[in-house]
Amino acid sequence: MLLVIDVGNSNIVLGIYDEERLVKDWRVSTDKSKTPDEYGILVHDLFRMAGIGFDDIKDIIISSVVPTLTGVLEKLSLQYFGFKPYVVGPGIKTGMPIHYDNPKEVGADRIVNAVAGHEKYRASLIIVDFGTATTFDYVNRKGEYCGGAIAPGLMISMEALFQRASKLPRVEIVKPPSIIAKNTVNSMQAGIFYGYIGLVDEIVGRMKGESRDNPRVIATGGLAGLIAPESKTIDDVDEYLTLEGLRILYQRNREN
Repeated sequence: MLLVIDVGNSNIVLGIYDEERLVKDWRVSTDKSKTPDEYGILVHDLFRMAGIGFDDIKDIIISSVVPTLTGVLEKLSLQYFGFKPYVVGPGIKTGMPIHYDNPKEVGADRIVNAVAGHEKYRASLIIVDFGTATTFDYVNRKGEYCGGAIAPGLMISMEALFQRASKLPRVEIVKPPSIIAKNTVNSMQAGIFYGYIGLVDEIVGRMKGESRDNPRVIATGGLAGLIAPESKTIDDVDEYLTLEGLRILYQRNREN
C-alpha cells in the first residue's frame, strides 16, 4: 500500500492507497514543533485504529508547503518505514509544463492539484483550494499549468479581524441566518462568509475572462464544502483531489 501525505500550514492530510483505491484518510493539525518520533507515534496510533501495520506500507510520497516538516517526515519515513520517501519538488516528474516565471516558486500542493485535475477531468480547469491560503490555479486544455492567484484563507481573514479589532470576538465560520445580521457574531459571520464568496466568484470570473475559455471550476480543501454551495462559479467539490494527485505523481515516478 501507498501512504500519501499532504502537509499544509494548518492541517496534514494522510491517505492510504491500495493500488488506485483510497482505503483510509485522516486530517490532523499541523504542528511544526513535533519531532519525527512524535509524528511516528501519531501515525502508529492512526494506523492501529485502522488495522494497518507499518509493514503494509511499501512506499510514501509527500507534498509539503512547510519546509521544516518536510525534513521531519523524511526522517520519519527512514526511521519507521525503512525507506526514503518521494517528495514533490525539483526532480519529480510531473508530466505537466509549468508556465510560471520561476516554476520552482509554485507550491507543491498547487502542482499536485493541477496534475490530478487534468488527469481526472481532461478539460480546462480552475482549481480553487481552500486552505490556510486560498489558491486559484488555471490549467488549460493541453494540460499546461498557466498560473493563478493566491488570497488569504477564510481562517486567516477571521483571525485577523479578531486580533486587530479589540471588541470583536473570535467566531465560528458558518453560514449566518441573514446577511442583515442582528448581532455582532452573526455580523462578522455575514461579512466573512458572503464577502469570501464574492472574492471567489470575482477572481474566478476574471480568470475565465482572461483565459478566453470556459474552464470547469473545481473546489477542494477543508472549507470547500462550506463555500461551494453558495458560489455562482464553482461547478464541483473534489475532496480528495490532492491525495489523488499524490498517487498519480507516485505512479509517474516510481522505480520499475
